[in-house]
Amino acid sequence: MTILAEKELTHKPLKEEIFDALHRQIIAGKYGPGDWLRQEDIASQMGVSMTPVREALDLLVAAGLAERVPYRGVQVREMSDKDIGDAYGLRLILEAVIAREAANNITPEQVAGLEKMLEEMKSHVSLNEIPIARQLSREFHSSIAEASGNTLLIKLYAVVSNAFPDWLLYEALFRKPEMVTDSMADTHKEHIAIVSALKKGDADKAVQKSIEHVMESGKWLKDYRNIPADILREKEEQVSVFITKSK
Repeated sequence: MTILAEKELTHKPLKEEIFDALHRQIIAGKYGPGDWLRQEDIASQMGVSMTPVREALDLLVAAGLAERVPYRGVQVREMSDKDIGDAYGLRLILEAVIAREAANNITPEQVAGLEKMLEEMKSHVSLNEIPIARQLSREFHSSIAEASGNTLLIKLYAVVSNAFPDWLLYEALFRKPEMVTDSMADTHKEHIAIVSALKKGDADKAVQKSIEHVMESGKWLKDYRNIPADILREKEEQVSVFITKSK
């Protein structure tokens, strides 16, 4: 498989094209936590030389999606319960901050773009379409961050969202396929509620719906990934205090 088979040429540097392709594959679950990202295999599969692959792996490490193990190579990052709890807490805070700024700054064109994404996501609800749904969801939330108009916040959100183990949540659906339809429908309703608040410029409602959306992921982390409830509850209490003080 070449990069061009995955995505049309975007005139980015080759290392960034490879980074984008690997990023999509990690988010889609082709590579899971602890899996090794072998330069030789990736170069062969994508039809490129080793140098841009090595540079792309460096970008993955810098983005927090992978880690370099001395004398062994690069692997998709494995996360402890504390790591996951920290990422969850930061995601709650950032989603709240982003929702407020996006509600105050979003343009009609950006709203239309989000609504178009909602329509696209609605058509990918089966078990074998979960990788596509995951990528679309990531693009949806990144677009809201872009709508904030805050460059530093956008960059910070990219790092934190990479650290948030959403691929672990979707793995549970493969073990419990009977839950797919209801889960995807609930997620779609949550996304609609966020866009509705943003469209109205209702910052408080956008913050509320964004936090509720992430907290649903927290329930999955507890119920299906056995993350201790006290770790998640501590982060939720922290963000509650943060939101109250920021009003």
